[in-house]
Amino acid sequence: MAALNLVTPTSGGTWRFPANEPLRLDSGGVIEGLEIAYQTYGQLNADKSNAVLICHALTMDQYVASPHPVTGKPGWWPRLVGPGKPLDPARHFIICSNVIGGCMGSTGPASINPATGKAYGLSFPVITIADMVRAQAMLVSALGVETLFAVVGGSMGGMQVQQWAVDYPERMFSAVVLASASRHSAQNIAFHEVGRQAIMADPDWRGGAYADHGVRPEKGLAVARMAAHITYLSEPALQRKFGRELQRDGLSWGFDADFQVESYLRHQGSSFVDRFDANSYLYITRAMDYFDIAASHGGVLAKAFTRARHVRFCVLSFSSDWLYPTAENRHLVRALTAAGARAAFAEIESDKGHDAFLLDEPVMDAALEGFLASAERDRGLV
Repeated sequence: MAALNLVTPTSGGTWRFPANEPLRLDSGGVIEGLEIAYQTYGQLNADKSNAVLICHALTMDQYVASPHPVTGKPGWWPRLVGPGKPLDPARHFIICSNVIGGCMGSTGPASINPATGKAYGLSFPVITIADMVRAQAMLVSALGVETLFAVVGGSMGGMQVQQWAVDYPERMFSAVVLASASRHSAQNIAFHEVGRQAIMADPDWRGGAYADHGVRPEKGLAVARMAAHITYLSEPALQRKFGRELQRDGLSWGFDADFQVESYLRHQGSSFVDRFDANSYLYITRAMDYFDIAASHGGVLAKAFTRARHVRFCVLSFSSDWLYPTAENRHLVRALTAAGARAAFAEIESDKGHDAFLLDEPVMDAALEGFLASAERDRGLV
């Protein structure tokens, strides 16, 4: 496949793979005419050794360091990506793509099925984290990159990083896993199921064919977002930000948003429906629930990483993250060590909950900068 010629500081678009390069899925299905939307920052160096792939979380997208075309908001990871940051376009060729199943340009349930001329809806095949990574590997090859200097991601992005280390260890030099886990707990699955049921209970969901009827299940998707957002925060964070503060003087003696925390969650839900597709939410949360990196290795996590002994890992957790707690991250680090890989680990004290990896955490910034600088020296980039 011919490599794309990307030399501008910020570039991107949608790459459509030819018919003879379909995406083969874990479910046995196939996606023909696969499209992957992506953004790049910086330039690929002469020996193509400075490429970094950023894997996004559930509700994020490829706009990691550039304005979002729908919301107009700046990129979602300014703490990590940008001039003078741990991942700097002046030194790195940074790639971030929208996952398959997503709704920001990559093939997903909202895409048009060429066989019917209508949106796929629920006819879109069920996908896995491994399918997402397989598509990313195809894109990376199309960009002319054989080996990535680093694969970086938090939350669901961290799941993708682990999958890269299992499936394509020879194509990566280092890995950064933030606030993630090697599989979903029963509690994680339960919260996702509440969200999916909220969407499917919305009358406008129409069995997933809402696009054919010109409607959207906005109320159900908003409730799903509200429930999920609670898991991204911690009780101390909610108490510090809102406590029991009221929206106005006195109580309404009804069911309006009396408390500031209620108003906050309603805002999170209503703004989310403008930038995300309900069916994509179903498919991506299901992919996360199916994720179990040890399942195909006899249930032994260390066996999954036996081919990744040469990869340098950095694993960071946050003390108040109850969605992917430190114990899950320690389990991953022990498995990496048992497999013979080099794994640096730190638990960062924070009261911000799971979302801490996206927020102002100077200790995280310093840890990542130190790890990446060391890996750059080992790689011969400096």
